[in-house]
Amino acid sequence: MSEMIYIPVSTRRNVTSGFNLRQLLLRRIPILAWIPQYSSSKLLQDILAGLTVGLTAIPQGIAYAIVAGLPAQYGLYSSFMGCFVYLVFGSCKDITVGPTAIMALLSQQHVIRLGEDIAVLLCFLTGCVILLMGLLHLGFLVEFVSMPVISGFTNAAAIIIGTSQLGTLLGLSGRSDSFVDAISKVVNHFDKITFWDPLLGICSMILLVCLKKLPGKKGGTMGEKFMWVTSLARNAVVVIFGIILNRSLFSYGIKIFKSTGNITEGLPPFAPPPFSLTKGNHTYHFQELIGELGSTVISVPLIAILESIAIAKAFAKGRTVDANQEMLALGLCNIFGSFSRSMPTTGSFTRTAVNNASGVKTPMGGVITGCLVLLACGLLTSTFQFIPKATLAAVIIVAMYYMLELRIFLVLWRTKKIDLIPLTVTLSSCLAIGPEYGMIGGIVVNLILLLYFAARPGLLIEERVVDGLTILFVSPKQSLSYPAAEYLRERVMSWCDTRPGTIPVVVEGRHVLRIDATVAKNLALLLADLEARDQRLVFWNWCEQAKRTLTSYDASLHASFKSSGSVGQIFSPRTATRE
Repeated sequence: MSEMIYIPVSTRRNVTSGFNLRQLLLRRIPILAWIPQYSSSKLLQDILAGLTVGLTAIPQGIAYAIVAGLPAQYGLYSSFMGCFVYLVFGSCKDITVGPTAIMALLSQQHVIRLGEDIAVLLCFLTGCVILLMGLLHLGFLVEFVSMPVISGFTNAAAIIIGTSQLGTLLGLSGRSDSFVDAISKVVNHFDKITFWDPLLGICSMILLVCLKKLPGKKGGTMGEKFMWVTSLARNAVVVIFGIILNRSLFSYGIKIFKSTGNITEGLPPFAPPPFSLTKGNHTYHFQELIGELGSTVISVPLIAILESIAIAKAFAKGRTVDANQEMLALGLCNIFGSFSRSMPTTGSFTRTAVNNASGVKTPMGGVITGCLVLLACGLLTSTFQFIPKATLAAVIIVAMYYMLELRIFLVLWRTKKIDLIPLTVTLSSCLAIGPEYGMIGGIVVNLILLLYFAARPGLLIEERVVDGLTILFVSPKQSLSYPAAEYLRERVMSWCDTRPGTIPVVVEGRHVLRIDATVAKNLALLLADLEARDQRLVFWNWCEQAKRTLTSYDASLHASFKSSGSVGQIFSPRTATRE
């Protein structure tokens, strides 16, 4: 017989706690799980993907900084720190964290009023809120924002951002604050539209679309591989073309295109985010800045979470996505980013798609992207000043065109037409009032619909004839909660009022998995009302949990419960109509 080895309780506890600690570290610091298996072949793939994404991240970052009303270099400042932080804490190999069009749009109104520092502070606060939600495991809250609301917001953001660049595309000066302002600006200054800027912008848009449709293959011939890389890096190709054209003309003294102008050279200062700022003659302290930001402190983190987790799920390919870990990673990306003058960031769908198509193997690809952005900050800012504004406007407008989801209207019309209500409310409110309030409005409408259907559950009410006896058969189609309690009682009594006689009422509970005290109270009142009319009430086929709630509220209800064996005859062929 083999000797039994005894492990003291204290030792076993230490082994278990050590195991739990290891699992916790692997879950919360994912780099520890994949770095031991990292190889040179994976590194080569990550370098290729990182360089390709970097060629997309640089022009997009500059463009989104302009959308936010920030100097162009802030787009570069926002594009590298998230890559480094996500390497350690990110759980999805494809995601690239950086500035996005929606984050830029939500920051814009505050930047216009209070300047650049408010975007950096908003980045820090966004990171703190997201990190706190991740620590408290509040990832489930994003499930309360439905797909129609998200689609409405995304479509509205695409329209607002796209129209905000119309003036720039047409060579008009100034910036627009909203969708209505952008349209009115073009209409009111139609006579000031230049010729060369719109021409360059339209040519850039055509070139972007053509490059996107190049028939390249990652695993094809050299020519096909070249077309594949060119298609992925099309934004960089178009911007480089614009720079070469503008600089060539500039060297001959020809200035026909409006340019981005001087871009601050060098790396951003590494310093804490500003907790106070001075605008004009007034100094805003931290509490005042929180008041100025208002609901943005909540809406920006929420939308950043929605955007990042939706992207993670889209590229998970069957793997489970730990929403809380993604929130921790995104929160830390924003907190550390605020120390390098970043505006709020989140996962970018465009750059993530490029990353995935490039065959990235690990989050190490993001490090290569971040290094390329840092290189651009240090060496290429003098070149970036020649980027034509019309070219950047074309990059943004084309990106927003592909962000539109107009097909969602047809999908909802075919599936569930009532979902068009929150979609339309969100879209129209975002365009008329603003993206933050539009999002809130869509969520409120969605919750109202949710409460309405909870208060008005589906009910099957019909008369049945069983062995010559007519009964009223009532079957709720879902679990019952307090908003539906009075509704169920009123519908049964209204039916009984229209039918002469004292037929018994059978309430089937097959679909009722839970009830609350308010429902129990109203069912007890229904029993009393029917007894006053000499009508019998029978509860049939109820689960134990719902039965326990009813009898705990009123013990006399116990006598009204019947098993399936005693009233099975009520399922005989019926002779009445469905409600």
